[in-house]
Amino acid sequence: MTQLEKLTLFYDGACPLCQAEILFLSGRNQANLLDFVDINSEQFDPQKVGVSCEAALAAMYGQFASGKLIQGVGVFPEAYRRADLPRLAWLFSRKSLQPFLKLGYLFFAKNRHAISSLFGPAALRLVKSKSGAISS
Repeated sequence: MTQLEKLTLFYDGACPLCQAEILFLSGRNQANLLDFVDINSEQFDPQKVGVSCEAALAAMYGQFASGKLIQGVGVFPEAYRRADLPRLAWLFSRKSLQPFLKLGYLFFAKNRHAISSLFGPAALRLVKSKSGAISS
């Protein structure tokens, strides 16, 4: 297997669906190839990252250990590879699906708090219950 570079994901910790995804990925981070930074926390330094809080709220960003930034739908296959989820990585990297994934992601990013208020609490409970079952 090719050596993967560590990836830091910048996420909106005020979004329950975003929290659920990060909790899910952190539970799969066995190789320690992912770091997570809530853009609403003091850990997020826009100057250091090179992304403003506003931009980070508008789209998912990731930063490789080398400093290279990626954003939007392109973040997901990279995160899934590092979380040992090859099927999801494969699906999210299909060129034929990119237009649909990008449109869906843009819609989600703009409406994530409304969508998250409907589905986020249940998703968060589900992920927490699964992670609790794993750690018990």
